[in-house]
Amino acid sequence: MATPTQEELRLEEAIAHKAHWRRWGPYLSDRQWGTVREDYSQYGTAWDYFPHDQARSRAYRWGEDGLLGISDNHQRLCFAIALWNEEDPILKERLFGLTGSEGNHGEDVKEYYFYLDNTPTHSYMKALYKYPHQAFPYTQLVEENRHRDRHQPEYELLDTGVFNENRYFDVFVEYAKRSAEDVLIQITVINRGTEAKTLHLLPTLWFRNTWSWNGDAEKPTLQALQSGHDGRVIGAFHPTLGNRWLYAPGKADILFTENETNHERAFGTPNASPYVKDGINDYVVNGCKETVNPAQTGTKAAIHYVFMLLPGETKTIQLRLSDVPNLTDPLGHEFNAAFAARKQEADAFYQRITPFPLSDDQRHVQRQAFAGMLWCKQYYHYVIEDWLKGDAAAPKPPIERKRGRNREWFHLYTDDILSMCDKWEYPWFAAWDLAFHCVTLAMIDPDFAKYQLDVLTREWYMHPNGQIPAYEWAFGDVNPPVHAWATWRVYQIEQKMYGRADRQFLERVFQKLMLNFTWWVNRKDTEGNNVFQGGFLGLDNIGVFDRSATLPTGGHIDQSDGTSWMGMYCLNMLTIALELAKTNPVYEDIATKFFEHYLYIADAMNHIGDMEASLWNEADGFYYDVLHLPDDRQIEMKVRSMVGLIPLFAVETLAPETLQQLPNFKKRLEWFIQNRPDLRRNVACMETRGMGATRLLAIASQEKLRRILQKMLDESEFFGDYGIRAVSRYHADHPYIFYANGMECRVDYEPAESSSGLFGGNSNWRGPVWFPVNYLLIESLQKFHHYLGDTFKVECPTGSGQMLTLKEVASALSQRLTQIFLKNAAGYRPVYGGSETFQTDPHWRDFILFYEYFHGDNGAGIGASHQTGWTGLVAQLLQQLGEDDKQDQPLNPTQATIETTTFR
Repeated sequence: MATPTQEELRLEEAIAHKAHWRRWGPYLSDRQWGTVREDYSQYGTAWDYFPHDQARSRAYRWGEDGLLGISDNHQRLCFAIALWNEEDPILKERLFGLTGSEGNHGEDVKEYYFYLDNTPTHSYMKALYKYPHQAFPYTQLVEENRHRDRHQPEYELLDTGVFNENRYFDVFVEYAKRSAEDVLIQITVINRGTEAKTLHLLPTLWFRNTWSWNGDAEKPTLQALQSGHDGRVIGAFHPTLGNRWLYAPGKADILFTENETNHERAFGTPNASPYVKDGINDYVVNGCKETVNPAQTGTKAAIHYVFMLLPGETKTIQLRLSDVPNLTDPLGHEFNAAFAARKQEADAFYQRITPFPLSDDQRHVQRQAFAGMLWCKQYYHYVIEDWLKGDAAAPKPPIERKRGRNREWFHLYTDDILSMCDKWEYPWFAAWDLAFHCVTLAMIDPDFAKYQLDVLTREWYMHPNGQIPAYEWAFGDVNPPVHAWATWRVYQIEQKMYGRADRQFLERVFQKLMLNFTWWVNRKDTEGNNVFQGGFLGLDNIGVFDRSATLPTGGHIDQSDGTSWMGMYCLNMLTIALELAKTNPVYEDIATKFFEHYLYIADAMNHIGDMEASLWNEADGFYYDVLHLPDDRQIEMKVRSMVGLIPLFAVETLAPETLQQLPNFKKRLEWFIQNRPDLRRNVACMETRGMGATRLLAIASQEKLRRILQKMLDESEFFGDYGIRAVSRYHADHPYIFYANGMECRVDYEPAESSSGLFGGNSNWRGPVWFPVNYLLIESLQKFHHYLGDTFKVECPTGSGQMLTLKEVASALSQRLTQIFLKNAAGYRPVYGGSETFQTDPHWRDFILFYEYFHGDNGAGIGASHQTGWTGLVAQLLQQLGEDDKQDQPLNPTQATIETTTFR
C-alpha cells in the first residue's frame, strides 16, 4: 500500500477521536442578520426586523457572522478580520447585500470574495476579499436596485465604479493548523491601485453571546496579557471551551468592548454599560475614545494595525490562536515551516484524490470547488421551542408567532456543523441541497458527508410524523425526496475510493427513511392512486402556478415530477434494501415491498385509468403535469420543462448476481413478471449468457426514452451549449398560457433571472441550467446505458446525424456543464459572461464563483454566487471525465500505484 498523505492521517485521527482536527473551522456564517432565527417580529418579516444596518450594534441570539473567519465547532470563540479604508462610514466587519425586498431579483450579496483552498480537517484554508479604496456604496446599491424591475439586470458592485483603475486592496486570509488546537493565521494585504492608501486592519476575537438571554450562563472573558515576546497577547477564558491565547506581532493597540447590544442605537433605550458590540467601530471610525474599555478586558477585542501601502505594496501579518500559554517565539521559524508544510500536504492530498489526467485548468476549477464546499460549512444553532416561547431575559415574542412560521416543528433542536447552500444568501441547511453536497463531500471526507445525511433523520431534526425538515424559511415545505439517493451514493463513493463499506450507516439512515417514505405516501397522494402532488418540490417557479399554494382554480395538480421523484425514491430504497439483505435476509421482504410499490407508481405514471388523464402525452412524446379541477375536469399543463424529464431519474438495474444471492426476492420478482402482465411493462430483461438476466426498472420504456431524448437533445429545445435547460427554448416563441379566473398565467422561456415574483422570485427554473438535475440526468443516462449497451444509440444533438451511445451522451452533457467554468479558446470563462474584469484582469480571472444556476444560452452564472453546495458537483463531473480519459491512456508507475491503492 502507498503511504497515506498527512491529511488522510489527520482524518483517521479525527474519526478515531485521537485528535479533534475538526474543532476549528470556517464555521462563521457570512450573514446572520436577516435570517429567520434572528427574527422576533410580529409577522415574520425577517429581512426587515434585523437589517444589515443594525448588525454591528445588536448581539445575535443564535450564531455569529464575520469576514473570512473561523470558530470552534460550538461557536463559543470566534475570529475574523475587520477593515477600514478611512472612507467608509462603518468598519467592514461583515458582507453586505440586498434583502429579498430590496433586490430586483431577490436576495443578493454585493461583495467580491472567493474561497480559494481548504482541506477536510481545515489544516489549511485560504480565502480572498476585495476591499475598495473608496467608500463602500451601500446606499447606491440599495437605491439603484430598488429602482430596477425584474426585467432589468441587477446593479452590481463593479457597476458602481469603485474598482475602476484597480483602486482596491486584495486581502488574503490563510489558516494553517500546527496541531488540532494550534491555529496559525496569515493575513496578506496588497494595494492594487496606483496611489498610496491607508488601511486599518483589525484581527478580531470575540465570544458568541450566550449569557444575555436567560441570565444563568457564566460569562467568558477576554483580556490583555503580558507578552513574553515582542508582541501582544489576548487571553480567552471560557467555562466550557477552556483557555486560548491569541499571539500577535508588534505593539499595536488592543481595543476591548463587549459583545452586547447597543440598546441606545438599536432601540432608543439606555445601555447598562458604555461598552457594546459596535464600540470598536465607534472608536476607530468616529474617534469615540469612551467606547472601548481602558481596563483591557471584555468579550470582544481587536488588534488595531494601521498601514500606509504604496502602489503595489504588500503587507503581511502573522498571528497564532493556540491552546499553549506563554509562548516565547510564537511567530518564528516554527510558524513558517508549519505553514509551508500544510500547503504542501494539501497539494498531496488533492493529487491523491484526483490522480487522473486533468488539465491544469480543470484541476484548478475542481480544487476551488472543493474549497467552496468546505468553506460553506457553518455552525447552525436553532431551538424552535426557545425561539417560539422567547427567552427569560428578553421581551416575550408577539402572540402571532404561535400561529406563524415553523410552529409545527416544536421538537427541532439544531446545534451542529452543517453544510450550507451559500453562507450569505442561504445561511441555513436545505434538505435536498444537502443531499447533493454530500455526493461531492464524500470524495474528500466521507465521514462528514455521512453525518450530514444521518443527522437530518435523527429525532431532533425529523418530524415525529416522518417529514424531513426542508429549510429554515419554512421547515414544513416539501423538497424532492433525494435523501435515499444521496445515502446510497455516499455509501458507494466511500466504498470505491476508500475501501470501506459502512453498512451501519446505510442501515441506520434506511430505517429512518422508511418513516419518511410512509409520510410521503400518506400525505402527498391525494386520491390514493400512486400519483403524487408534493408541491413546489424545489423547482420554485417552473409551473404556471405556485405549486405550494392553494390553486386559483381550486383542485390539485397530479405532478409528473412529484410522481417520478417517488418512483426514484422507491428504487433507491429497493437498492439499499438489496444491499442490506446480503447480510440480513429480513431485508429481502422490505426490498420486495419497495419493488411492488415502484411497479404501481410506474404504472400510474403511464396509465392512470380510463377516467383519468395520463401524465404521458403520446402525441407529444413527453410527460406533463395534469390539473384536476373541482368539477372533475382534467387539463394537461403542456409546459415542456424539467418536469417532463424527471421521469428519467426513476431507473435502476438489478445485476443477476444480486438476484442469485437473494432467492426470496428473485422469486417474488419472477412471480410479478409471470402473473401481473398489467404491471410488468415497467420491468425489462436482458439475457446474459451464463449469468441469467439483468433487470431494468424504468418508468420510461425504450420507445418513450427515445422520444423524450429527441426533445432533450434538441439544441433548439433543452440541449444548450452549457447543459440541459430547465424549460425548453420552444417556449421563447410559443409561451404556455393558461387563464384562471380571468387572469393570464403563463410560462415563457427565460434563460436568466425570473421576470416573475412567483415563489419569492429569488430563483428561476424557466430556462436556466441547474447542476443538480443535470447531474441526475447524467447518472440516469449511465444506468440506461448499463442495460441497453452500445447498440442503443440516439441522435445527439438531435438533427445532427451523429449517433451516440447513452454513455457518450452522458459524457457530452458532462463536458458541456464543466465548460461553464473552464477557459475557452479565447481564454474566457462562460461563467463570467460579459464581465471584462472577470474575463481579462489577472487579479480576477482565475478566481471561480460557483453560482446557483446558469444562463440557458451563454452559461453565465446567476443567482447566489457562492452556492458551491450543489454546483460543487462539477468536481465529481471532472473526476468522472478524468477517469474516463485515463482508461484510454497507459498509466505510468506512479499513477498505477495510486489507482490500485485503497485509501486508508
